[in-house]
This record gives sequence, structure tokens and C-alpha cells, in this order.
Amino acid sequence: MSGGVGLTSNDVNVQDETTEQAQKLQEDVTLSKNPRTITTSKKSGFLSFRQLNCLAIIVVLAASGMVSPEDFGFVAFSFIYMYFLSKVAFPYVQNAEDSAVYPKSVGMRIYVFVAAIIGLYLPIAYIFEGIIEGDKEGIKTAAPHVFLLASQVFMEGVAFSGKFATPVFVFVPVFYNSKRIFTIVDWLRNEFSKVEGEYGGSARRLQIGRALAVSNMAFWCYNLFCFLLPVYLPKAFKKYYSKLKD
Repeated sequence: MSGGVGLTSNDVNVQDETTEQAQKLQEDVTLSKNPRTITTSKKSGFLSFRQLNCLAIIVVLAASGMVSPEDFGFVAFSFIYMYFLSKVAFPYVQNAEDSAVYPKSVGMRIYVFVAAIIGLYLPIAYIFEGIIEGDKEGIKTAAPHVFLLASQVFMEGVAFSGKFATPVFVFVPVFYNSKRIFTIVDWLRNEFSKVEGEYGGSARRLQIGRALAVSNMAFWCYNLFCFLLPVYLPKAFKKYYSKLKD
């Protein structure tokens, strides 16, 4: 018998529920005042699984000796220049940044998936088959493109996860895409210079190598000259400067 003094078990439960509701209400008010709190924490998180896979590809190709010192220097320079741009030209503005220039639509997801198939998965399979068949020339000319594309995806993850302005994030695909066109030209020249009678590999591999080189040249030229430069880059600058004015 409580004698009317103190709290009963029902009173304790009611008080606990009231306290929890008050805490939730306070958290909602805090988020409404600073809605970018969650976005900032997600953006500054660790690299995604896709970036880690690309890092593994970079390490494997580098360890195999199929990457030239010039390509290593290009990746190192892009990393340094990205930080230079963020400090000098396009500083990060707190509460005014969102590196996702385009929303995650179905069409954009399909476009990125096709790019991964043409640019990464099929060339990687081509390189592994070349190791089996002993096609050293085919591997040597296809590897730089794969290395640079994997480096691009990794650097995009770094730019997105760190505090970089939108133009700096967009600089990565434009810079790497421009460089990779020259490596694909070398790949094309090597594939079409092979004489079928003197070629050590199979005729099927010869046709696959040529088709891969041509498809990559067509896709990445379209990506650079029809999407990144005329559409993606201007939209990124417009978004960045409009946020600065706000």
C-alpha cells in the first residue's frame, strides 16, 4: 500500500514516455533549424564499397607493372591540383554545398551502369583473358584506361566525401575523361595495327579487342563532348555561384 505518497508504476511509465517525447521534440526542433546536419555527416563519411573496389583495381594494376610512371604522375597531380582549386579558386562554403549536381534518376543510374560495363568490367575481363592467352601487347594498351578510370572513380569518392565545392568535384571526371581519350587512342592504334596472321592470340580476341576499343572511344568522347562539357560543367558552376549569392 502506497499511502498516497510517491509514484506508482503507472506514474513512472507516464513520466518516462513524457520525457522521451520531449527529447524527440527537441531533436526535431534542432534538425529543423539545421537541416544539413545529417547531410554533412553522410558526406564526410568513409569511402563507399565502389571506391574501395576501384582502389583494389588500382593496387593490382600498379603491382603488375602495367602502369606507366606518367599515369602515376597524372593521378598524383590531380590529387594535388584538386586541393589547390579548393583553396584558391572554389572554396567550400558551409551550409551551401551539395555535390550531387544531378538527382539520382533512373536514367542517370542506367547511364552510370553502362559506363561501368563498357569502361571497367569488360576491359578487366579482356585483360584477364589476355593473361591466359599471353597477349602482352593487348594487356599493355588496355591497362592504362582501366587504371585511370578506376582512379577517377576513387578520386570522385574522395571529392564527394571531403569538403570540396561542386566545381572541384566536377573537375575530376572532366580531367580524367580528357586524359583517358589519349590512352584509348593508343589502345585503338595497337588493336588495328595487329595483323591477323601474325597475331599470337585468337581471331575472336582480336575482334573483341577492337570492338572494346571502338566502343570506349565512342562512349567516352560522347561523355566528354556531349555531356560533361556542355551540360554537366555549366550546371555545376551555375549551382555553385547561385548558392554563393543566396
